[in-house]
Amino acid sequence: MSSNDLDALLRVTSSTYRGETPPDIAFGTYDGAVGRLVLAVTGKGIAACSFEAENDVYELVSRHVGTFIGPDARRLDPVRRELDAYFSGRLRTFATPVDLALATPFARTVLQKTMAVPYGTTTTLERIGESIGRPRALRAIGNALASNPVCVIVPCHRVVREDGALGDYAGGQHAKQHLLNVERKASAPAGR
Repeated sequence: MSSNDLDALLRVTSSTYRGETPPDIAFGTYDGAVGRLVLAVTGKGIAACSFEAENDVYELVSRHVGTFIGPDARRLDPVRRELDAYFSGRLRTFATPVDLALATPFARTVLQKTMAVPYGTTTTLERIGESIGRPRALRAIGNALASNPVCVIVPCHRVVREDGALGDYAGGQHAKQHLLNVERKASAPAGR
């Protein structure tokens, strides 16, 4: 699906429900400090906050979550405001519920453990593995983190290598370093 096709589809969906029933899945983008994030919000919460191309996220959401997808500022704008507050260092915990419908059962387990990593800190694949009782499943854990459909909000950027190196990240190492810097700066005691 081309970008023009996606734009046309979203316009049709938007005009279909104008003033009537909103789409089942709100779909849009957020342009922030680490680039463009593609957002999809279901009735359960945010299902995508992704660095992937809009078309790819749209197709994934339509295959696994639902097909009535369109813009819905009422559901997207609160997420955008939280992202603004996070990137400015004013938000440590997202209030937006997370819908891990796009993750496999194993990935859900890994991502739920990742959500428990405190703001401004990091952990390792090894510690995640130990916490889920799968200390040797490092490759599978890495794959689960790499396929995180809700980047930033589900903080897979807080998982680094055992040697302290950043490791891979869907948005690139620059984005991962930026996210960690935002959290470290906001967590630093006043006057530092």
